[in-house]
Order: sequence, then structure tokens, then C-alpha cells
Amino acid sequence: MSTVLLILFYILTPLLINYVNFHYKAVSKIGPIILAYLVGLFVGNIGLFPEAGDFMLKSYIEGIKFSKSELTALLSQGMITTQDIRFYQLKQVQDIVTTITIPIALPLLLFSMNIRLWFKIAGKTFLSLILGVISVIIPIIVGFFLFKDHTQESWKVAGMMAGVYTGGTPNLAALKTALNVSSETYVLTHTYDLIIGVLFLSFVMTIGQRLFNLFLPAYKSVISSNEEVVENNYLEKTDTFLTLLRKEYLFPLLIAFGISILIFAIGGALSLAVPQKSQMVTVILTITTLGILVSLIPKINRIKKTFDLGMYFILVFSIVVASMADIRNFSTAQIEIFYWIALVYGGSLIIHVALSAIFKIDSDNVIIVSTALTCSPPFVPVVAAALKNKEIIISGITVGIIGYAIGNYLGITIAFLLKNWFY
Repeated sequence: MSTVLLILFYILTPLLINYVNFHYKAVSKIGPIILAYLVGLFVGNIGLFPEAGDFMLKSYIEGIKFSKSELTALLSQGMITTQDIRFYQLKQVQDIVTTITIPIALPLLLFSMNIRLWFKIAGKTFLSLILGVISVIIPIIVGFFLFKDHTQESWKVAGMMAGVYTGGTPNLAALKTALNVSSETYVLTHTYDLIIGVLFLSFVMTIGQRLFNLFLPAYKSVISSNEEVVENNYLEKTDTFLTLLRKEYLFPLLIAFGISILIFAIGGALSLAVPQKSQMVTVILTITTLGILVSLIPKINRIKKTFDLGMYFILVFSIVVASMADIRNFSTAQIEIFYWIALVYGGSLIIHVALSAIFKIDSDNVIIVSTALTCSPPFVPVVAAALKNKEIIISGITVGIIGYAIGNYLGITIAFLLKNWFY
């Protein structure tokens, strides 16, 4: 698939998904987010995308960048093939799209928010955060004892898991460097995480809410009848993106889109002033803060369909991320790491639900906190949309940002405690 066709696919497919979701009731029961993931998984695993050799795959996951001349030199030396070059170019497109979609979408999603809602749910969210972190640490340590004799660098793997499942991929990359993890172990951990992460997201966005409601209280909206709430109904009823082109919506939305781009630019500029390992935290924190502040401006807050426009970019992001989960890269090398990661995903959810039942925390809160911790903030709006609950977006993003901040500290601490006590 050429670069131009790939970009067109990512841009146009959300419009088709939205149209089908609007016109066919049977499909609408699945929801646009799930459809986007299914489409992405299908396209990413039917052989349209090139496979990479070991050298290129490791280089990509480690974040190594190549210029055109460097790729040519590696090709002439026999280090890579033309298929590796196509793979690298594909990943560049995917990385760019995933990098820009969430920072653009996030302010648009926040512009319509009633920020007063945050103060009504903040206490419960932070309690759920604490329970979530505990729920993640327990299966990591249990997995360490189960698999340490069969896993290379097991104490380092435990540290990376603690970092990535309280923070995100930036923490995983930072801990690789901090703990001096081998490239092979890092690549396998990252690949296994991608595969199980897609399964996790599919679960929480489909049957997770209904299942957890059997054990936990259902989410109760904190919006009272006398509160003024911006009418932005993407999560409440399905509407086609084509309505955004109507005269009464288009010009105000262009203004909102321009402000979102400006906020993204400010976040990107500020991130250049901090070390690379802190850049993602800086971008997300800046964008979230500015998005919230701008939402306090009545004229911006009252612009209709900003949430819908933000959801368009979320669908683009969902398709791209799902298409990147290439199960052809699945390897049985050190399969114990795969089992360990599966244990962490599944075990942390079970423990989190059990603890939340004791403290009477609702199912939506558990799902969004688990998503923010194990999958990082960019996935919060995606899951919130699947849950049809935009009230919890700010809570989830806040949890994710805290996770970014503590992930490296927690990962290094757990790694060296396990090393010093059990090696």
C-alpha cells in the first residue's frame, strides 16, 4: 500500500464508519470505536503491510531514526531489504498520524466539558487511582516469582512492566535505558504488550462495562437537572460527521480547530525545553491544561459539535493504532513474558474490581482508571466514547498524567528491590 493511499485510508475510513454506524442499527450496537479497531486490525493483518526483518524491527521499537542516505547505505551493505524500507516508511506515517491526532483531538473534546463536574468526582478518581496502582503491582510481583527462572532479565522486565502499566510507552523506553535492558527483551516485551493491549481494549470497550456492573455500582451522572450543559451529543446519539459541514457549524468549528492546533503547537514548543523522557508528559499536561482553560471561555464552550470533531480524530487514531498491532510479529521466544503480561492485564483488572467493590467505586471509573494506567492517556477518550460517558475523560487523563510522572520511579524501585532481595 502506497503512502498516499494509506493516508487517504486513515482519513476517509472514519467517515465511512460513522456513516454506517448512523444508518444501520445493527452496526450501531457495536459502536464506531469498536468498528474502527476491527477495521484497523483487519487491514494490519491481511498482508497489505510489509514485514520487517529483525534488525529493522528492533531499530523501530528502540526509536532509531534513519535518513534516506542511511537507509540506502544499509541496503547496499545487506543489513536491510527493500521491504524493510517500505516497513520503515509505513511506520513513519503511522507514527506521525498517532502523534498529531490525539493532541488535536484532546482540546476539541475538552472545549465542551463542564469542568465543575471534575470537582464532584475527583475524590473517587484518586481513590480508584491508588487501588489501580496496587492492582497492577500485585500481579507483576506474582508473575516475577512464577516466571523469573524462565525469563531473561526478569527483574528488569518487572521494572519495565511497573513503569509502562502505571505510565505508558515513554516510561517503557526510559526504563529500558535506565535498567540497561537488552534489545531482544525490550522488543519482545513491547510486542507482547501491543498484542494483549488490543485484546484488553476490545474487552473494556465491548462487554467490560456490562460485566463489571454485575459486581460494581453503575456510574451515576453528576450532572444535576439545573446545570447548564453544552449540547454535544456524540456519545448520547449517533450523528454523521457530514453535519459538521453545515453552515451553522462549520465556521465556529474552524475557529475551535485553529485554537486546538495552536494549543498543540504550544505544547510541542514547551516540550522542546525539557529532557526527551519528559516530553510526552509536558505535551499532554500542557494540552490538557490549556484545553480546560479555554473551555472556561463561554464563547468557546458553547461552540456546538466540537466533541464530534474531536471524535473524528479519535477514530483516525483508533484505526491507526489497531493496524499497528501486527500479529505476524508474534514470536514464541521467551513466551513466559507473554504469559506474564497477560497475567498483569487480567490480574490487575480482577484485583481492581474486587477492591473497588469494597470501596463502592463504579464500573466506569474502574475501566477508565485501568485504561489510563495500562494503556496511557491517549486511549482515555477512546474508551470513554465506547462507554458513552464523556464525564470521566478529565479524570482518566489526570490519572494517566500522574502515571507518567510516577512510572519511572516505581519501575526502577521495583526492579532493584526484586534484584537485591531475590538475586
